Amino acid sequence: MVDKQQPENEDERQITLVDEDGNEELYEILFTFDSEDYGKSYVLLYPASAAEDEEVDIQAFSYKTGDKGDPAEGDLYPIESDKEWDMVEEVLNTFLADDEQA
Repeated sequence: MVDKQQPENEDERQITLVDEDGNEELYEILFTFDSEDYGKSYVLLYPASAAEDEEVDIQAFSYKTGDKGDPAEGDLYPIESDKEWDMVEEVLNTFLADDEQA
C-alpha cells in the first residue's frame, strides 16, 4: 500500500540539496509517500528553478522525518536497490497519470 501526501505549508514544499562539490540547489517537493513493503518513507523532488512547462529530472530519496514529521527537516538517503527503484518509478508513473487526468 502506498499513501501519497503533498505538503500543506509552502515552507514544507522546499528542500535544499548540497552536491559533493558543496553547491546548493533548491528543490520543490513533488510528493511524499510511504511504502509498507519497504517500511520507508519517500520524497520525490524537482528543481525549484524549473519553468512550469519544462521537462525536469525528478530526484527520489527515502527519508527519516524530523521531529515534526516533515521531510525537509529530516535526513535523505539514496535508493540503492533496483527493486526499490522500480517501486518508486511505478508510484511516480501512477502519480503523473493521475495528474494528467485531473
